[in-house]
Amino acid sequence: METLSAVLALVAGIGAALIVVARLLAPVVPAAAAAGRAVVGLRGPLTFAVASVATAGSLYFSESAGYVPCRLCWFQRVAMYPIAVVALVALIRRDRGGRWYVLPLAVIGAAISTYHVLIEWGWVNDSESCLLFGPSCADVWFEAFGFVTLALMAWAGFVSIIVLNTVSFDAVDPEEKP
Repeated sequence: METLSAVLALVAGIGAALIVVARLLAPVVPAAAAAGRAVVGLRGPLTFAVASVATAGSLYFSESAGYVPCRLCWFQRVAMYPIAVVALVALIRRDRGGRWYVLPLAVIGAAISTYHVLIEWGWVNDSESCLLFGPSCADVWFEAFGFVTLALMAWAGFVSIIVLNTVSFDAVDPEEKP
C-alpha cells in the first residue's frame, strides 16, 4: 500500500507541474491551452478525487497499518478532511465557486506539510512539542522510492489541489466570480 500511495502522490504532484507548464505554454502552444482547459474543466471532480484518496490513505495508514500520526500529521488531516467534504458538496450542488472554499484549507495544509517534510529530511530541527502528543514529527514510517514520505504525499495532495483550483486557462470565466 505504501508504494501505491506514493505513486498516486507522485501522479498528483507531476499532474500539478504539468498544469503549470501547460499554462506557461498556453499563449504559444494551442494544444497546451486545450489540454489545460480540459483538465481545469474537471477541477471539481479532480479536487474531490485527490482529497478523498488522501483522506482514505491517511485513515488506512493510521487505522489499518497502525502508523501513529504525529502532531503535524493531525494538523494536515484537519486541513485535508474538510476539503473532501466541501468538494463533494460543491460537486453535488454544481457550485463552480466551491474552489474558493477549499483553497484556504489547501494553502494552510501545504504550509504545514512543507514544514513537516523539512523536519523529516533533517533540514529543520523537530521541536520537542511533537513528543508531547505522540511520535516525533521527525519519525519516518516509510520512504518509497528513496524520498516519498507520508508528509511529502500530503504536500503533493495539497499542492495539486491548489494548482487545480487556481490555474486558469481562460482570460475571464463569466460564470464564476471569486
